[in-house]
Amino acid sequence: PAVKKSGKLIFIFDDAGNSLKQAKLFLELPFPITIAVLPGLPESKATAAAVRAAGKEVFLHQPMQAVDLSINPGPGSIQPDMTTGEAARIVRKNIAEIGPIAGMNNHEGSLITADRNLIGAVLDVCIDEKIIFLDSRTSSKTQAPFAAMERGMHIWERDVFLDNKPVKAEMRTMIEKGLAIADKKGYAIMIGHV
Repeated sequence: PAVKKSGKLIFIFDDAGNSLKQAKLFLELPFPITIAVLPGLPESKATAAAVRAAGKEVFLHQPMQAVDLSINPGPGSIQPDMTTGEAARIVRKNIAEIGPIAGMNNHEGSLITADRNLIGAVLDVCIDEKIIFLDSRTSSKTQAPFAAMERGMHIWERDVFLDNKPVKAEMRTMIEKGLAIADKKGYAIMIGHV
């Protein structure tokens, strides 16, 4: 007898906000998806509104500094010299711009997610706003799980990057990897990019 597969794939598409036209292609997908919108870009607000209007889920794609300081995470980013108060304020400002949102995940951020105080400040905002935090896991040194544990909070973590190589065959392999994970744990979180 054929084995019934019961795992779910959860798709999140990052980096929206530059082009509404680009994001619209994803809104026609016939299954639930989440679009993570960057703040402070020309079409951030319009993209978030279009995603909600299409009945899909909106995340804030929160920019955070990477370990490689030559990488500019873009407007509305959390920087290593910020206080926890400043970090929280910038996150709230970004939520106000593109909200209402169901959650947020980090854009870049290998430096910030490794800082337990700063990532903790982000999680505190998520708790206040009753929204999801998804760790994109851009760093194996992420402190998000520990900061979440200290708060008795459940966070989500990426399982698979879908399109590190934006080649169809490669992406199919990643989907199969996701299915194998979903078989074991019931779901797999797949992050791709618009």
